[in-house]
Amino acid sequence: MRRYQTEGDFWRMRDFLRQVFLLNHRRMICWPLIRLDYWRWHGVKNLGDGSLETGVYIWENEAGDIVAVLNQEEAGQVFMQVHPAYKTIELEVQILDQAEKHLRAPSRRGGLVIWIWSDSADDIRQGLLEKRGYTHIASDDEYQWYSDLEQTIPGTPQRTGYTIRSLGEAAELPTRCWASWRAFHPNEPDEKYDSDCTWYKNIQSSPLYRRDLDLVAIAPTGEVAAFTTLWYDDVTRSGCFEPVGTVPEHQRRGLGRSLMIEGLHRLKRMGGTLAMTSGYSLPAKALYQSVLGPVHTISQPWEKRWPG
Repeated sequence: MRRYQTEGDFWRMRDFLRQVFLLNHRRMICWPLIRLDYWRWHGVKNLGDGSLETGVYIWENEAGDIVAVLNQEEAGQVFMQVHPAYKTIELEVQILDQAEKHLRAPSRRGGLVIWIWSDSADDIRQGLLEKRGYTHIASDDEYQWYSDLEQTIPGTPQRTGYTIRSLGEAAELPTRCWASWRAFHPNEPDEKYDSDCTWYKNIQSSPLYRRDLDLVAIAPTGEVAAFTTLWYDDVTRSGCFEPVGTVPEHQRRGLGRSLMIEGLHRLKRMGGTLAMTSGYSLPAKALYQSVLGPVHTISQPWEKRWPG
């Protein structure tokens, strides 16, 4: 085991996650590649979610191949990425020991806290977590949805007065950023909005970003009313929607559904065979199931606390 050290480690981690994703039959038992990229170019650069140097630990075999990665996302949110051929109780214990030693975070309730995420079918990890005093926080389960693109995709629903298209060039970034603020901070005062679009340019610098898959619904006023970005990995032939959002005054008009279905068509035309996304809230889960179908897995957060 060692800490993350160089830029080369990042690109080796990307190859590792691709390999594991395929070995896991393209299920999000470990992170899909896009989540690592999104953490680096959005979480780290824009949200201050730690760093690769302080938040990543790597296990290698004697040949120098990566067999496991331990990483945080935001502070205290920890993920164990393990190659299925190397998954043993002994290795899981080693990884948990490092997580508890290095990746705990201060809690707003006082003391320290850590959340370890586990696939709902991973009996080995769940058994270890229970023995070590963790509690499953079922209310925060992440539902992960999948759609086989070999099946027939319905036509993109048209919404009267709205246009579904790719995001425009730099001049359209201000309205895209404003739509994101409105969609994800509906109860915040407008005065708190920072109009600097640098954060979105950081996202656009991510290796998998394609503007033809960065989709928007344009309102009759010319502003962005809803949006989704589809990230396509041509090695695994899979695409992931992240994020999906609608400005409050344009909600309940089917814009999110139209954007996602348009994304499925574009993904299929470029050779994609699988689409996926994940969500927590009831409205998000209802939308994703209506577009992608009923097939899903569940990633569970397990919490452990230490007194201050």
